[in-house]
Amino acid sequence: MEKWKMYMEIYQMKQQGFKVRRIARKLGVSRTTVYKYLEKSPEEMSEWIASTRRRTRKLDQYELLIHTWLSEHPDLSGSQVQDWLQERYPDLSVGESTVRSYVKELREKYDIPKVLSPRSYEAIPELPMGKQIQVDFGQAKQKTGDGQTQKVYAICFVLSHSRYKYAEWLDRPFTTRDVIRAHEHAFEYFGGIPVEMVYDQDALIVVSENGGDIILTEEFQKYHRERKFQIYVCRKADPESKGKVENSVKFIKQNFAKNRVFRNIDHWNEQCLNWLKRTGNGKVHNTIKKKPAEVFSVEKKHLKPITKKIVISPMNSSIARAVRKDNTVLYESNRYSVPLGTYDKRKTVYVFVTEEKIIQIREATDGPVLAEHQLCHGKGELIQDTQHRRDRSKGVTSYMATVSEAFKDEDKAMEYLKEVQSKYPRYIRDQLKIILDKVKGVSSNVRDEALNECMERGFYSATEFKDVVSYLEKQHQSSKKATDIDIKQIKDGGKFDYDSMKPEVRDLDLYLKVLEGAVK
Repeated sequence: MEKWKMYMEIYQMKQQGFKVRRIARKLGVSRTTVYKYLEKSPEEMSEWIASTRRRTRKLDQYELLIHTWLSEHPDLSGSQVQDWLQERYPDLSVGESTVRSYVKELREKYDIPKVLSPRSYEAIPELPMGKQIQVDFGQAKQKTGDGQTQKVYAICFVLSHSRYKYAEWLDRPFTTRDVIRAHEHAFEYFGGIPVEMVYDQDALIVVSENGGDIILTEEFQKYHRERKFQIYVCRKADPESKGKVENSVKFIKQNFAKNRVFRNIDHWNEQCLNWLKRTGNGKVHNTIKKKPAEVFSVEKKHLKPITKKIVISPMNSSIARAVRKDNTVLYESNRYSVPLGTYDKRKTVYVFVTEEKIIQIREATDGPVLAEHQLCHGKGELIQDTQHRRDRSKGVTSYMATVSEAFKDEDKAMEYLKEVQSKYPRYIRDQLKIILDKVKGVSSNVRDEALNECMERGFYSATEFKDVVSYLEKQHQSSKKATDIDIKQIKDGGKFDYDSMKPEVRDLDLYLKVLEGAVK
């Protein structure tokens, strides 16, 4: 009956002279549907409706199952129903809109209204002047002059009482250093500092928040100690607790950024400041019914004055990242490779983006570069340096021969490596790479001594071999220091004690004590 009613309404409106576009808009259907109905005569329409009644739909065989789900879980969505069906019937191919329509029909047929859990709100009094600033982030995609798309990132500050706003943009993701520098610019723009700052649980600012115990990131913690403002962190998945800045971010994106052509980031920020003066802070606010700029002229006197200016250099901005198990670092939804063996679940590396759009991954903010890659603008890509991959061009035997060449007694080294292979057959290439990387930077004496110690003690593991080499290196360095002191004494005219040239005899139990963790 619904289809026939729709057909009659379309037919009558067409006879009255309405155009197809107007009919579609008035009835809430697509123009394609209107054209399809108009092509049919009343007889053809009647036959078509009758045929649809007899037609078996794909989901009819699952009606009882879906009805059971909806009865037990009235808040179940159409997309969840589709997921549950595909989980039980992997070969079922059905569109999400089809499932949604079918679920809607079943709700009407069996009178199962969808249960909603709306959040209750209450009006709260306005905060005192100078009390609070709310902070939030946003991002937008803008068209450039050459027709390309540029992603831009914003941080927004809003004074809770006057709704006076400040925003700053970057053409790359923010780092903690960028956030701190934006804070300084905002305080300078406002002419003072509030009592309290409100944040989301953003990884650039907050490491964790558990029942009121807030752990800030190391860099932001140092900044917080200097500025000494109070911090309020919103609960997870509760953006509405800082609704003033949420609305402001939306306002900036919809009113300032939307449809605006991006030229460069400096020009973009200049335009944004002009927009704030003209519109963002210059027009009457819907809630307070006043212009934020006018209210701010009074609120400004209640902010704490800035007694000390903190200069944050824009250079060396980095983002801390964990190394994944596959020896990659995630940045902007892409994976960038690091050398094999870098992974450690407790290890943090630092990602830098240079002006030339080169990704640099370092062990420390001022440490050596682990990896360099060209910045990828796609999503879900793996950017991998061939030098970071296992050497699969040669077999394991050939690889073992290459590693054994680093030792004086190659046969003995090969015997040791075969034992390692028997212990770690699946990971032998990783084991060989760790050993080879370790012996490259040490003297031949240390290599051979480490080999002998490992074979005597039964340490057939690359990690244990690496630990023994490190221990022996320290011992040799200590001995060299003592020798250098004696040589200096001779040069200064002192007597040299030749008995002191006897080699030190070390108790082998020291090795066991140092390496007891590896033995376990």
